[in-house]
Amino acid sequence: MENEARRPYRMGARAAAVEATRTRVLEAATALWTRRWYDDVTLQHIADEAGVSVQTIVNHFGGKDGLADAVADQVASQAEISRQAPVGDVAAIVAALFADYEHHGDAGVLWIAQMDRVPAAARAAAHARAQHRAWLERVFADRLPAPGPAREHTLNLHYAATDVYLWKLWRRDLGLSREDAERAMCDLLTSIDPRKRHDA
Repeated sequence: MENEARRPYRMGARAAAVEATRTRVLEAATALWTRRWYDDVTLQHIADEAGVSVQTIVNHFGGKDGLADAVADQVASQAEISRQAPVGDVAAIVAALFADYEHHGDAGVLWIAQMDRVPAAARAAAHARAQHRAWLERVFADRLPAPGPAREHTLNLHYAATDVYLWKLWRRDLGLSREDAERAMCDLLTSIDPRKRHDA
């Protein structure tokens, strides 16, 4: 009876250990790929950073590509959470977007730059584009026209006004403070509100 009672505990402890190892590997890979090119990071680098063996990474993720996909999925999940904002509240929407970009924007730009030669980066970029568009449709639902060409045009404008490269231009290239960059994006989003054209 005692062995039967202990078995679920042992299984639970084993599952927790497996999950902890997986998390360490994901964090190590994310940290390395945030700073370095995909090709410059080997599984050995990641294993050393995570304190595990290369075989452990292979067992969990199947290899480098599988690990890269898992990292991209995790970043996408985190973005889904961090970008929560009230519909139509431009200041809150921009603040939520900047919270994500300030944390993941540099890595996103680095990965986008590799998408033509790294399949994992191309998959991550495609998923990020679809996720960003769906987010725009949610948070700007109050101002988007009905389905059709006008809606597509408005979405394209809002995509450009909130793209990570615009964040990079303001924050990294021009050296704007976060406050000034957020204000600039708010002004831009306000200026392209299609309802303003209808009111004119």
